[in-house]
Amino acid sequence: QKMGEFKKIWVATVTLLAFAVCTVPGHVLASNILKEIAAASTLEEIKKRGVLKVGFASFVPWAMVNSKGDLIGFEVEVAKKFAADSKWKIDQVKTQWDGIIPALLAGKFDLIIGGMSVMQSRNQTVNFSIPYAHAAIGIAASKTLAKGKSTLEDFNKKDVTLVVRRGSSNIPWMRETFPKATQRYFDDDAQAFQEVMNGNAHAVVSAEPKPSLWSASYNDVLFKPFGDTKFIPKPSAFAVRKGDHDFLNYLDNWIRVRTLDGWLPKRRNYWFATTE
Repeated sequence: QKMGEFKKIWVATVTLLAFAVCTVPGHVLASNILKEIAAASTLEEIKKRGVLKVGFASFVPWAMVNSKGDLIGFEVEVAKKFAADSKWKIDQVKTQWDGIIPALLAGKFDLIIGGMSVMQSRNQTVNFSIPYAHAAIGIAASKTLAKGKSTLEDFNKKDVTLVVRRGSSNIPWMRETFPKATQRYFDDDAQAFQEVMNGNAHAVVSAEPKPSLWSASYNDVLFKPFGDTKFIPKPSAFAVRKGDHDFLNYLDNWIRVRTLDGWLPKRRNYWFATTE
C-alpha cells in the first residue's frame, strides 16, 4: 500500500514539473527560438542591406541581353517588380544554369528567379514558392534531317540525334520519350538550336516559346514537327534555400497579389504569346 502511495506521489510530482517546464520556461524558450529564427531569415538580411540578390541564367525570353547591352525578359521584369514593390535595390547575378542551385546554396544570391520548373529532385535541395508561371515542352527540328518525321516514334530511333540544354527540366521527359535516340547536351539553348540549324542534330527539345520563336525566325531550316502541340506543362516557381519559411511566405503572398491584380499574367502573355 505504501509503495502504491509513493508511486502516486512520484507521478504527481513529475506531472507538476513537466507542467511547470512547459508553461513558463518552455514558453519563454519557444518565444526566444522563434525570434532567433525570424532574425536569421533571408528576408531580414535583405531588409538590412536594402538590396535583393537574384540568380538567373540567360535564355530567351526569360532573360537576355538586348542590342544596348541591357537585361530584358520576363524574369528580369518579375525580379525588378518584386524588388521595387519591396522598396529594395536589385543585384541580378548571372549564373550557368547547371550550377545555379549550388550557387544559391553557397549564398551567392538570395533566390532564383529564372523560369525554374518545380521538380521533386530539385525540391529535395531547395524550397519552391507557389507557381508564378507555367511552361511547356516544345520541339524544333531540322527541315533537312527530320523531313517527313511527324510522330514521337519517328524521333525515337538510334539514328536520330536530339539536343537539349544541360540541366534542363526537359531532360527526364526527353529520356523517357526518346530512349533509343542519341542525346547530346549543351550549356545554353542557343548552342543547342544552332547545332540543329547546322545540320548536326535532328531536333532540339526546349521550353516554349523558344521552339516556336526559332522556327518562325529561321523557317528556311527549322520547323515544328508536331505543330502547336506542347508537352508536359510545368509550373515555374521561385527557389530559395531550405528552412527559410518567413521568406517563402513573403514570396508566396507577392505572387498571389500580382497574379490576382493581373500584372503577372499580363507580362507573361507579352513575353510568351507575342513577338513584340
